[in-house]
Amino acid sequence: MTSGSAKRFRTPSAQFVDRPTSIQAGKCTRTERQKSLMNTPSIVSAQEWEAARQQLLVKEKEVTRSRDALAASRRRMPWLPVDKHYEFDGPEGRVSLLDLFDGRRQLIVYRAFFEPGVHGWPEHACRGCSMVADNVGHVAHLNARDTTLVFASRAAQADIERVKARMGWQMPWYTITDGFDVDFGVDQWHGTNAFIRDGDRVFRTYFINNRGDESLGSNWSYLDMTALGRQEQWEDSPEGYPQTPPYEWWNWNDEYGDPASSSAEWKRRAAAAQALVRTGPNAEAK
Repeated sequence: MTSGSAKRFRTPSAQFVDRPTSIQAGKCTRTERQKSLMNTPSIVSAQEWEAARQQLLVKEKEVTRSRDALAASRRRMPWLPVDKHYEFDGPEGRVSLLDLFDGRRQLIVYRAFFEPGVHGWPEHACRGCSMVADNVGHVAHLNARDTTLVFASRAAQADIERVKARMGWQMPWYTITDGFDVDFGVDQWHGTNAFIRDGDRVFRTYFINNRGDESLGSNWSYLDMTALGRQEQWEDSPEGYPQTPPYEWWNWNDEYGDPASSSAEWKRRAAAAQALVRTGPNAEAK
């Protein structure tokens, strides 16, 4: 048979059709052979597709509510005092763990592997850690919820600034100078620690590592791992925790702190959006 001949293959509807192929001519690539063996789902009408989506949406909402319940449990985790003094090198010199908060109440520290001995050094950080960095949203939104996100590695500041510039990363990134990584379980593997401060006292509130880090990157996922959460009124939080109406605090990343951006019109729209979430066709329980 020639490359212009036809080969019979199985479609998603379990029927055989003819399609020109070059497999018989010995020109089929491995990827093409794999595709021909894919057991793909059935092809359906728009109405059938929407019915299937609605059926799966029930499970999607179960996952969402389960995630909300997990975040609520995190907000009830006991706090571990951090009495040991830790120091880091930053763009402006040596700083303490307390300094990393940058005046805010909460701190999230991701341990990224960028240092001698890591694959990619010195041009790149660890590939997985780099993917995490690529997924981080604009930190201004976290800052608006009194939360600071930083990365920490053992590379020198000059190397960190160089790789940040190359990769387009904007998050604060510090150099570990002591046993911080050993004490907080991130000396051999990546991980994300959450802290809160009460005045000058620092407490460890939560820790995520391994595949748990895959879900981090959005502002919501980072806030959900903190002791205070998103700080919105719908959340199940202990009494006295700071909370404001949903959506109302949202802003453009370059206009937080500008009184003019917190207009009555935006508050009206935020209230309308909240009502739609509660009563609309896809209403949530909260």
